[in-house]
Amino acid sequence: MKTNQVRIIGGQWRRRLVRFPDAPALRPTPDRLRETLFNWLGQDLTGKICLDLFAGSGALGFEAASRGAAQVVMVEQNAAVYRALRQTQTALGAGQIEVHCDDALRFLRRDIRRYDLVFLDPPFHLGWLPRLLPLLPVRLQPGARVYLEAAQLPSLPQGCEVLRQTRAGQVHALLIKCENDENAHQQGGLPRHV
Repeated sequence: MKTNQVRIIGGQWRRRLVRFPDAPALRPTPDRLRETLFNWLGQDLTGKICLDLFAGSGALGFEAASRGAAQVVMVEQNAAVYRALRQTQTALGAGQIEVHCDDALRFLRRDIRRYDLVFLDPPFHLGWLPRLLPLLPVRLQPGARVYLEAAQLPSLPQGCEVLRQTRAGQVHALLIKCENDENAHQQGGLPRHV
């Protein structure tokens, strides 16, 4: 099986390689998009709780941990890719990372934690976003942000709005916030300038 790699571009593990096997629909977020995303977020994620719901290569989750996230929960359904994530976690000594081999929808329905930042980069054309986006608001801390990648601009549920967006080739990248009745009027989360 072919091994691929991406490089962490910022933080304490800058320039470290993350290796992962070939898998259907696995497409790591390119360096340029990751750089844009972390510029949007302000580079420093110290103390943040993050969820990488379609971890794949782990590029987004390892990048968040490298930039100070207190906890990064990675979910990956493919067993071989999951094992590669665990190997990288061990190689980096990344105790703040928790890796689950699970279906994203099943995980989100039973997980009770609330997150400051969620990465949603599902396989394109499989209809994941319409199923997942409505479930997110109750899993978000006040002021939380959601980063998503899609082949087409998705319809956002009520209470969600686009804060930033860009396009790289055929990929739309968006940073959104989603409010619900519980967190709509509270302060906190990532900096307001995001």
